[in-house]
Amino acid sequence: MKVLIIEDEATAVEKLRGMLSKLDAAIDIVGTAESVKEALSWLKSNPSPDLAFVDVQLSDDNSFAIFDQFEIKFPVIFTTAYDDYIMQSFEYNSIDYLLKPLKQDRLQKALNKVKKLETHFIQYKFNELFDKAAGKPARKQRFVVKKGVDFVSVNIKEVAYFFTEYRIVFLRDRDGAKYIIDKTLTDLQDELGADFFRANRKYLISIDAVAKFRSDQGKILLNLDPSVTEEVAVSKENAPNFRAWIGG
Repeated sequence: MKVLIIEDEATAVEKLRGMLSKLDAAIDIVGTAESVKEALSWLKSNPSPDLAFVDVQLSDDNSFAIFDQFEIKFPVIFTTAYDDYIMQSFEYNSIDYLLKPLKQDRLQKALNKVKKLETHFIQYKFNELFDKAAGKPARKQRFVVKKGVDFVSVNIKEVAYFFTEYRIVFLRDRDGAKYIIDKTLTDLQDELGADFFRANRKYLISIDAVAKFRSDQGKILLNLDPSVTEEVAVSKENAPNFRAWIGG
């Protein structure tokens, strides 16, 4: 596994390097950076690593600035002495959020998560290639979501709806459980089939989650199952599309 370390404290870099070598001899530290500027320079001139450990507060800026300026396509484990940024880290490719001083057992658990996700995505890619070879469209059968600090896999048949809250996207299953998912509603809409409908900017719903609905001055008000505390409305402009979807 090729690993990048973005950390502005030299002692912290060496400590992490030593801990990683003890946990997995196959880990190769391919690069280090101590600032946003240095990290961006490294990322633009090197192949993407398999994983990055990123300190939140760097010498020149908050490390989230890296993600705003460069498209990160690999998993990230954030490290910091503060827990103020946990929710914000979920907006990026965060696999875990480790508080300093780092502990060996927590680091091991974080690496285990990365390996589990690798297995999941390898299998997903295999299924996707198999479908293409057979002339079938790509399918989305399950999602990897966050439950606390752990990752779980949720089958598409268990999904009631997706929604946004404080710029974070959540999946709610049919039992009412709520999970964080690292995708936008637009991305999800592109991946899902006709069983899901974009009700509005905030909700992407399964047809089986619509308990009932009614018209209100051209809009359509939805009652979802599991229920929500706020009003979920389909706009007057989108109402004909909803009626065609729910009826078809």
